[in-house]
Amino acid sequence: MPSFDIVSEVDKQEIDNALNQARKELATRFDFKGATTEIVHEKDKIVLTANDAAHLKGLREIVIGKLSKRGVDLRNLKQEEAAISSMGHARQELKIQQGLEGEKAKEIIAAIKGAGFKTQNQLQDRQIRVTGKKKDELQAVIQFVRGRDFGVATNFKNFRD
Repeated sequence: MPSFDIVSEVDKQEIDNALNQARKELATRFDFKGATTEIVHEKDKIVLTANDAAHLKGLREIVIGKLSKRGVDLRNLKQEEAAISSMGHARQELKIQQGLEGEKAKEIIAAIKGAGFKTQNQLQDRQIRVTGKKKDELQAVIQFVRGRDFGVATNFKNFRD
């Protein structure tokens, strides 16, 4: 039976490229001369540090702008509250969401079922497997999911016959 997977993934290479572009821009920007700013990419988050809140805001705008230009879906980026110390140092984390979490996956499955498609949907390892008897039905499900905004990026892969 034909099937495909609905996933929510962000390309790690594009994130890395965007952060490298942001670092290069920081080195040439006049308003960041003499300021100590840092962009650290960890496994599932980006940590921004700066001298003060103003530099942190500028740094965050640069990073988000570069991510957006590289085609990274910003719906999978959760901005934590900025931590500003009494010394003036500012730090902020941008968490990168990979995979569909429980509530979002249940919401997508419920929407597909509510639309009346003749498919079987199941959550497997942070992705939704959609199985049906006809390819046309599966393509209709893909169009339906693309047409709705679930608050996360939705990608489709592993289309099998």
